Amino acid sequence: MIQIYCGDGKGKTTAAIGLAVRAAGSGMHIRFVQFLKGGHTSELDILSRIPEISVMRCQKNYGFTFRMNDTEKMALTEDHNRMLRETLDQINTGTIQMLILDEFFHAYHSNLLDKKLANRLVFTCPDEIELVLTGRNPEQKFMDIADYVSEIKAIKHPYQNGISARLGIEY
Repeated sequence: MIQIYCGDGKGKTTAAIGLAVRAAGSGMHIRFVQFLKGGHTSELDILSRIPEISVMRCQKNYGFTFRMNDTEKMALTEDHNRMLRETLDQINTGTIQMLILDEFFHAYHSNLLDKKLANRLVFTCPDEIELVLTGRNPEQKFMDIADYVSEIKAIKHPYQNGISARLGIEY
């Protein structure tokens, strides 16, 4: 089945991580692919201690996309395409039961990955694999194939009052 966590609210990645922990607790093997992010986050510290979960993310922290120059965007795109290719290879081995593509939609919209490769991964993912996609504004073609769509809506956020991200809460 295919699940989408979307919307402008906080908690899309958190929901996907919660699902990964639940799946690992039942003995499933999970591949957690995180686009756009490369810096330290607390959730990755704990995920690295769970043998059923393998995490793949950018090789470095590129920062916010709106601050990147063309060279940085090209390097980030290469990183993303490497992750897509390696994930396709792993899918073919039959060793994973859940695949999470975190921040997939932003990378997709921003042309920071090979869309043909991304579409092949999503649209040909075997039915035996629970596929989870996160991010803002999924295209309708992804919504159409999804079995679950959960929208997380921002009502209020501390950032609106000038409060920065907090360790253990937002990262």
